[in-house]
Amino acid sequence: MRRHLAPLFIGLAALTGATLTALAYWPGFMTWDAIRQYGQAVSGDFDDWHPPAMEWLWRQLIAIHSGPAPMLVLQLALEWGGLALLAGWALQRHRRWLAAAILTCGLMPFGLALTGEVLKDCLMAGALIAATATLAWAEPEQRAAGWRIAGIALLIFAATLRFNAFLATVPLAVALLPAAWWRGRLRLIAAVAVTGAVMIAALPLANRLIGAKPSGVGLSLVVFDLGGITHFSGHNAFPPIADFDDSDDPAGIVSACYDPSKWDRYAWWGANPCDIGFDNVQEAFAARHISPYRWWLSQVAAHPIAYAEHRLAHFSINTRLFSRDATERAVQIDPPPNEWGYRVTPGPLLSAIDAAAMWSASTPLGWPIVWIALALGLLVIAPTLPSRRLIVPLALSSFLYGMGYAAFSVASELRYHWWTMLAAAIAAVIAAANIFGGTKTARPTLALAATPPLILLIACLAWRAFSPA
Repeated sequence: MRRHLAPLFIGLAALTGATLTALAYWPGFMTWDAIRQYGQAVSGDFDDWHPPAMEWLWRQLIAIHSGPAPMLVLQLALEWGGLALLAGWALQRHRRWLAAAILTCGLMPFGLALTGEVLKDCLMAGALIAATATLAWAEPEQRAAGWRIAGIALLIFAATLRFNAFLATVPLAVALLPAAWWRGRLRLIAAVAVTGAVMIAALPLANRLIGAKPSGVGLSLVVFDLGGITHFSGHNAFPPIADFDDSDDPAGIVSACYDPSKWDRYAWWGANPCDIGFDNVQEAFAARHISPYRWWLSQVAAHPIAYAEHRLAHFSINTRLFSRDATERAVQIDPPPNEWGYRVTPGPLLSAIDAAAMWSASTPLGWPIVWIALALGLLVIAPTLPSRRLIVPLALSSFLYGMGYAAFSVASELRYHWWTMLAAAIAAVIAAANIFGGTKTARPTLALAATPPLILLIACLAWRAFSPA
């Protein structure tokens, strides 16, 4: 009887986790991004500054219920449904402690608080964890087709939600293919190339099918990088801009505007905006028929050291390597006003979750660089473990997506790393279950796997202990 009740307990535990967030943040916390997205979902007039696929889906959900609630329910259902399926997979293999540990990953305070916000990052993470669950259940081969198709569909959906999502989706997509398709070096290269092309094409194709207007959102990365190159090289890396280039020290003006944590001073919404901003840079490129991306590449090639300094400075803040996160709150608590009057009602549960999330964000649990290093360590040991078909793609997805912010990032909000944290945590508990479950692993391999997270953890702690506050 107890064996038959175990799946019920898993379902109830997952439902409890989702309910905690839903009750605390009902009907869903709307940030400035979500407000803009919901406005486009209501009007049906889409642009591509935020993922149109999410806005289009939101518009369909409005027919069921207006406001953020349907999107909140969807992202919670994907995440906790995926965790429940993974726990069920562990339970089927008589690994009850692993099932409980997988569900516990969803109870990390930062995740509980973050998933109360309606965000593309949370929706993407939900789709990715649900796809991971299909990978777990895609055995044996003769009964795997349905799971594989569902998993690939979820990954394509995830790839439409962020331009850098392909770094997270490709490892899982390759793993979902039949093993015969990627076994061997040449087949693996071909599988990575094909799935990579599909995942990279998913977002622009979805935008075109939806009819989203181009907003030039990609220029934000170009502007931020040109600002960083200017700051570190002393050379004005921007294209010729009327009036601005007539000043005595254009490079000095740009350098004074530069903030390695985010690009906001170049945007129209930023406080104390820079004299050179998104709009006039866009106009300068258009007036001279210059490709922003070719110009950007030419400046990177001309000033590689300055570009590397800029990117490393930003990555350090973004991943909390040598940063105390002084620029952004880990999770939001004060919702901006919106014209529809949707708001989260403060209460003891919300306060408790928020306090726990803020506390965890100040510890190694909230430092993405430690999770990235953990994922790297897991990749060292995973090939020796029985569950490598899950651990390898999960850890690789976590590592690549987290490291991708070294090049593809214009801000330092902790929400960007929820998938990196969740994937690394799940891969770690599966690996631990293998190791403590009797799998013999050489001590040198264990030591080598533990080295990256230990080194990064010590470096982070030492910097925080000895650097000026």
